[in-house]
Amino acid sequence: QVRLVESGGASVQVGGSLRLSCAASGVTISNYCMGWFRQAPGKAREAVATIERDGTTWYADSVKGRFTSSRDNAENTLALRMNSLEPEETDTYYCADRSGGYCGARLSKFFDSWGLGTQVTVSS
Repeated sequence: QVRLVESGGASVQVGGSLRLSCAASGVTISNYCMGWFRQAPGKAREAVATIERDGTTWYADSVKGRFTSSRDNAENTLALRMNSLEPEETDTYYCADRSGGYCGARLSKFFDSWGLGTQVTVSS
């Protein structure tokens, strides 16, 4: 049984930084496409960053240069470093996996397992 547990969400000031973590069990994340998504109430869940089996990373245009996704294969954890946070990035952040190792279309419907999310609040 796959279990993904996000942590690290918090309240920060605009321009602040956070590091989110996703601890995985029941799945070897280095064999999967792993993604970070975010969702605000009433809005669609959107992909923020992904990392493929071969380590290739992808970022949404809105976060390029500010967010960095990484993977610790030994610990089977995924991380998302977020810098220069903006109020509109106040969301619940989720990690997810997609079998096959290749991310393809980064739509939430194509991802298989999800964590419960961690809340990020950015205040001005």
